[in-house]
Amino acid sequence: MHNLAESVPTDRDKDAVRQGKSAVEIRTVGAELEGQRLDNFLMARLKGVPRSHVYRLIRSGQVRVNSGRAAPSYKLRAGDRVRVPPVGRTGTAAAAPSAPEAVAWLADRIIYEDARLLVLDKPAGLAVHGGSGVNLGCIEALRVLRPELESLELVHRLDRGTSGCLLVAKRRSVLRALHGVLRDGGMEKRYLALVRGSWDHGNVEIDARLDVRRRKHGEVVVRVDDDGKPASSRFRRVDAFGSVASLVEVSIGTGRTHQIRVHAAHAGHPIAGDERYGDPAFNDAMKAYGLTRMFLHAAAVAFDWPDSGEPFAVSAPLPADLKDVLQALDRARADRGRNPEGSQRPRSAGGRSARSGRGSGSRKRV
Repeated sequence: MHNLAESVPTDRDKDAVRQGKSAVEIRTVGAELEGQRLDNFLMARLKGVPRSHVYRLIRSGQVRVNSGRAAPSYKLRAGDRVRVPPVGRTGTAAAAPSAPEAVAWLADRIIYEDARLLVLDKPAGLAVHGGSGVNLGCIEALRVLRPELESLELVHRLDRGTSGCLLVAKRRSVLRALHGVLRDGGMEKRYLALVRGSWDHGNVEIDARLDVRRRKHGEVVVRVDDDGKPASSRFRRVDAFGSVASLVEVSIGTGRTHQIRVHAAHAGHPIAGDERYGDPAFNDAMKAYGLTRMFLHAAAVAFDWPDSGEPFAVSAPLPADLKDVLQALDRARADRGRNPEGSQRPRSAGGRSARSGRGSGSRKRV
C-alpha cells in the first residue's frame, strides 16, 4: 500500500512556500521516462536551478522516491512516485537564466531537428551540462529555451573545450535506441584535430585501453592503462604544415572520456591547445598562429536508425576561429617554401614524448 505520508507537507515545506518558493509536488513517472536517472529527471523539471543545488536536495533527503531516499544515479521505473521539494527560483538559482530570452542565442546553434532529436553545434567553452562551478550547460539551456520538450536528454557528451555536433534526444525511447547504437559500435563520430609535429603514421587505428581517475576537487584525468576500458580511435592525416603541426581526422566508435586527447598524446602528437594532456611549448607556439583554445571539433555524426535501418548523418562546419588558425599555418608554410633558409617558424617541442600511463596499446594501419 502506498504511504500517504510523503504527500503531506512538512513544516519546512510550509515555510518554503511562505518564502515564495514552489510547493511540494509528487510526480508519478510514466512509461516514457522509465530508465531515466533521478538527477536528470529533476533537472528537466527544476528549470533554472543549478545542478549542484539539485544534488544537495537529493543527498539531504528532501527528494524521495516511493517515500525513501534514492541516489542521484537511481534509474526510475514506471509508476515511481517522486517527491519534488519546494525550490526557490531566486537566491542560489538566480545565476542561471530562467527565461527563454536569456538563452535565445542557442536557437541559432541548432543545425538539425526532427520529431526524434535535435543536433546542436556546441560552441567551445560551453559545458554540455551544469556541474561543479557551472550553473548552466547545453542541456539546461535547451530545456529553458524549449520548455515544451519535457524529455530532452543528451545522447552523448563533448568536452567543454570541444566544439561541434552534439545529439539531444527528445524522447526517452529515442535515447534508449541511440544508446543501443552506441553500445553496439554503430555510431561513427568524426572529429578534426590539430596535433603536434608531422603525422607520419598514415591511416592508423590506435587501440589503447583507458583508465579514468578522479583527483582531489573532482578533476578527471585519463591514462592509458592495460587494466582500463577498451578504446579505439582511427587517425587519418588531412593536411601537414611541415614539421610544425598536422591536421588529422579522428573517427571513434567508443566514446571514452577524453579518448581522442589521450590517444593523440599517447601517439606522440598531442592536440594543440590541450592544457591537460598537451605540450605547453607547442601550445605556446600555436598562439602565434591565433589559437586561443583546444583545436578539437566534432565535425560529423552518422548512424542507421535501429528500427528502420534509415541512414542518418549530420555535420558541423569548422568554426571561424579554427579556420583562421589553419590559414595562418598555410601562409607560414607558403613563406617557408619561398624562402626555406630565411623563414622562421614557431618553436615546436617535436621530439619530446607525450606518452603517459603504464599501458602500451597497439597501432595498426587501416
